[in-house]
Amino acid sequence: MYFAFMQVLLKQFLFFGFSFGIFCSYAQENVSFLSELPDELSESSGLIFFNGKLITHNDSGNLPVLYEIDTTTFEITRRVRISNIENIDWEDLTQDEQFIYIGDFGNNLGTRTDLSVYKVSKVAFINSDTVSAEKINFRYKDQTDFTNNGNSDWDAEAFFVLNDELVILTKQWKSFGTSAYVLSKNGGEQVAQKIDDYQVNGLITGASYNIETKSLFIIGYSTILRPFLIEIENSRNTSIFTDMQTKYSLNIGSAQIEGITYTDKDTYYLSSEYFERTNLGIQLNAQLFKFKVPQKGTGEMEENGTENGGGVEQNITEIRLYQPNVNQLVYELNTVDVLIARAIHDATGKQLRYLLKDEMVENIIDISTFHNAIYYLTFYFENRTESIPFIKF
Repeated sequence: MYFAFMQVLLKQFLFFGFSFGIFCSYAQENVSFLSELPDELSESSGLIFFNGKLITHNDSGNLPVLYEIDTTTFEITRRVRISNIENIDWEDLTQDEQFIYIGDFGNNLGTRTDLSVYKVSKVAFINSDTVSAEKINFRYKDQTDFTNNGNSDWDAEAFFVLNDELVILTKQWKSFGTSAYVLSKNGGEQVAQKIDDYQVNGLITGASYNIETKSLFIIGYSTILRPFLIEIENSRNTSIFTDMQTKYSLNIGSAQIEGITYTDKDTYYLSSEYFERTNLGIQLNAQLFKFKVPQKGTGEMEENGTENGGGVEQNITEIRLYQPNVNQLVYELNTVDVLIARAIHDATGKQLRYLLKDEMVENIIDISTFHNAIYYLTFYFENRTESIPFIKF
């Protein structure tokens, strides 16, 4: 997944000038860091909560093993090997009352013709450290071209159970959206039918449908590793992406966020994968986080900029960055907060530039003198600051 990610990051910054919006809640921190994951789980991808433990796996090319993690010590307490399958590109986990489902459908280049979901009996999982799985082999009904043309829109890293079906969400490296496909939970050869699309403007990497609240949570990140979490209410088997959507900020900095699961009606665990780019000074360890869903009507912000239940306008901020070329940075700032100044810092936190609001004559910043590295554009408001990363190549 690393090379695919970096190819897209380079493509977006050098050619398209990727834009993104950030909708942030400053009422409270809803995300808390729990622990770094053990080194053995540096490529943790899927995540579920079952039998009092978190269960995860590593992604492509690793062992066909499910790992149990204690929710207090965050150590691996058990390893369960799936004896009759390989880990070609495992990307997500989901479950129902009887089975654990493993999604072997990672497909960056769109060339795979062996996409699968594996069913593992929960009874067998509880009673043995070596189990077998039933296979569901599938293809996408509308995919007709399997040529390697670079990163494709046929990758997938997220799925969930909805009633009697499995719903797969694609990770679209070109379109930066997602499509929802459905499969039967029965085994055998199947054709995945598309039922919905969502232009999420990011890369979807995980999903969890909470049967207690009937809410779907999907996670992902932008091409500069800004994680996001979206709650979707009233999903149906014929229409996944309804109008009832809330986008939450995840105040955890940059992270290659990969897995999500719930433990009750408003508590979710999130996992991230190890990511390294030494020439840019980036090293992000695999980590585990906890997210608490804000209670409705408490004044915490939603994407639409109104207070839940009260209709009171909030100080929502949207910042969009563009790089039309390697020597310029262009930003759009939409906020009702009072702006004081802006600055640029390097990855060590050293301040390289600083301008008061009265000194800002335009929203175009010359970065031609910067060497190739990651930097942070910082806006100082009357009561807070907001920093956005960008890369100079």
